[in-house]
Amino acid sequence: MDSSIAAILLLDGLTNGIVYGLIAIALVLVFAVTRILFIPQGEFVAFGALTLAMLQQGMVPGPVWLLLLLAVCATGMQVAALLRSGQRAGIVRCIVKNLFLPVLISALVAWAAPQQFALPVQVALTLLLITALGPLMYQVVYESLADASVLVLLIVSVGIHLAMTGLGLVFFGAEGFRTPAFWDSRWSFGAVTLSAQTVVVVLAALALLVALWLFSDRTLYGKALRATAVNRLGARLMGISTTLAGKLSFGVAAFIGALSGVLIGPMSTIFYDSGFLIGLKGFVAATIGGLASFPLAACGALFVGLLESFSSFWASDYKEVIVFMSLLPVLLWRSFVAPAHDEDEE
Repeated sequence: MDSSIAAILLLDGLTNGIVYGLIAIALVLVFAVTRILFIPQGEFVAFGALTLAMLQQGMVPGPVWLLLLLAVCATGMQVAALLRSGQRAGIVRCIVKNLFLPVLISALVAWAAPQQFALPVQVALTLLLITALGPLMYQVVYESLADASVLVLLIVSVGIHLAMTGLGLVFFGAEGFRTPAFWDSRWSFGAVTLSAQTVVVVLAALALLVALWLFSDRTLYGKALRATAVNRLGARLMGISTTLAGKLSFGVAAFIGALSGVLIGPMSTIFYDSGFLIGLKGFVAATIGGLASFPLAACGALFVGLLESFSSFWASDYKEVIVFMSLLPVLLWRSFVAPAHDEDEE
């Protein structure tokens, strides 16, 4: 290895690390607010990239039907709850409230898909569609399990991951897709070539981080999320809806996943099951941060990206093994420094 190869690997590792960092931040956010180790986060990434690919081919993406199915399930669950409590007067309002926005989004995407609009419009439609899946998924699957143990929530997350992987095969098929780059320019700096798509990834990640900081620090909903992450019971006693916080955290996580998929789509071929490895690397980064610290999770993601990049040069057949094995010393160290305590069942 010479300096030019090292520079190329460094650039590639940092680019991948930024994407893993976005996924890690989403995982930390969801876990802090809901105590859910959200294994299917990688599926949002794959669905985002593949949905954009389907829109570019003029086809209606499969997640449209998933969104409608989740909306119908959520509506049915709420209507059943109203019937059990005898509140029949609110059934019509409940149906309209739960179905209006998902049906509108689905109809918009289904109408726009054959039109083959410009790339920015297709990206916006992709982000809108995948983001809408997050709150509905929490409402249908996790809301009734809000007080369950972390282990139960983890088992449910694994089940959701398997279901979404199967649905991905149904929606997109076994063929992989790669979307066009947002910006095709390239610049050479000696032996290193910097692609404009890498610049887009960096700028988009920075813009997202700034937006998340402004959202959490300057908005009422963001402060509610922070309060719920610090103390669920205290937030509930202060009038903050932990259910709303859960839906909001899933919505943000779905948006981050969809954006990550849109960003990496032009850089690598994405298959229906690609989300598992991508999400798992984000989970490694989040675990390095203790599933509690956003800066440490981001640093861990950069470490994972660099480790993967250099491992692909030295031992390409074992790069995944090396990345996941790097988690063992972190877990061992944390087992010594973190005091043992019983799980807080609020």
